Amino acid sequence: MNNIVAIVGRPNVGKSTFFNRLIQRREAIVDSVSGVTRDRNYGKSEWNGKEFSVIDTGGYIKGSDDVFEAEIRRQVELAIDEADAIIFVVDVEEGITPMDAEVAKLLRKVTKPILLAVNKVDNAMREKDAIEFYNLGLGDYFTIASISGSGTGDLLDKLVEVLPELPETSEEEALPRFCVVGRPNAGKSSFINALIGEDRYIVTDIAGTTRDAIDTKYNRFGFEFNLVDTAGIRRKAKVKEDLEFYSVMRSVRAIEHSDVIILLIDATRGFEGQDQSIFWLAEKNRKGIVILVNKWDLVEKDTMSTRDYEVKIREQLQPFTDVPIIFISALTKQRLLKALEETVKVFENRKQRISTSKFNDFMLKLIEAYPPPALKGKYVKIKYCMQLPTPTPQFVFFANLPQYVKEPYKRFLENKIRENWDFSGVPIDIYIREK
Repeated sequence: MNNIVAIVGRPNVGKSTFFNRLIQRREAIVDSVSGVTRDRNYGKSEWNGKEFSVIDTGGYIKGSDDVFEAEIRRQVELAIDEADAIIFVVDVEEGITPMDAEVAKLLRKVTKPILLAVNKVDNAMREKDAIEFYNLGLGDYFTIASISGSGTGDLLDKLVEVLPELPETSEEEALPRFCVVGRPNAGKSSFINALIGEDRYIVTDIAGTTRDAIDTKYNRFGFEFNLVDTAGIRRKAKVKEDLEFYSVMRSVRAIEHSDVIILLIDATRGFEGQDQSIFWLAEKNRKGIVILVNKWDLVEKDTMSTRDYEVKIREQLQPFTDVPIIFISALTKQRLLKALEETVKVFENRKQRISTSKFNDFMLKLIEAYPPPALKGKYVKIKYCMQLPTPTPQFVFFANLPQYVKEPYKRFLENKIRENWDFSGVPIDIYIREK
């Protein structure tokens, strides 16, 4: 489980450049994940051996100039609620603007660590200009140039020093953790109530106080696991939030801390942008995923059959389409047990280990019959492969010219692995290395 760091500030101060610099450092090395990063606003970073998640609030701001101010205020309030530390980015070229002063006013009331980053400081003259930012009343500042990266090291040193310690995992938490996520009103609480068989979560819109997802130990029908309900995370009645930003923000922590994600979608609304954001967030974190289409009892069956509906969802999941999709109704308790069985199965798939000899026997024959295409007259030879001893399924293939093995061939290998072994609901990583 990681700390969450939010980057806040008004538009055009360089938040996204700074965000990209933070996540690149790691993504370039560690996260060579195939496919596209669908979510431009969330990433992982690591500094001095400490890993944390970064959220760039800027990417979520939509609307014209007059809408901006209210949007920014709202996002800063959300960041204050949900993040463990906040980096407030300002622009030395423009000096303190009324909007900066407004954001600073919100941040001064907060007890969480706040780091002020004065951006675009790339010469000694601008170092002097930065002194003005003491007037924001947030104490010391860090001068950075997010384009070149100068000054970011000092800022990150301070950041990892002030991040709060996270609690250790207890024995109770050693049980599998299944996390129920989805948009507001998809029926998360009703689903959990139906499973537990009691109205443990009362479904209301009153602002609560729980900051973290609620855990319930589940032990019925021969299943034992921790059920994590993100519906329990505080909802604010007063503010009508930018829902997409809010649901991603509150799902991040819960997703990172779980083994399998149960993504609940509302059958009457379809697989919308926000559902996709949550799906790619889970995929990027290499979690098991099960999609439950809730409220199926409310859909006119003649207009759309389960098959058509499923095909539509899978089109939007590409390239990762090997995911169980189950049609349920939390209200009528239809197929709830099937949903649980499937979730447990995905958990088992994620832990699955294939012996190196079996893996080589099958894959090398296949590669011999369908070798990677030659490039510039050079032939790629793959002589050995194995599953890595990692918590999630990762496979390495040793080749004489790894740089010539392109994405389509890796996808071909992944598809063949999936055809032969059941990795349904689980993202797979494929690496080609020099032998």
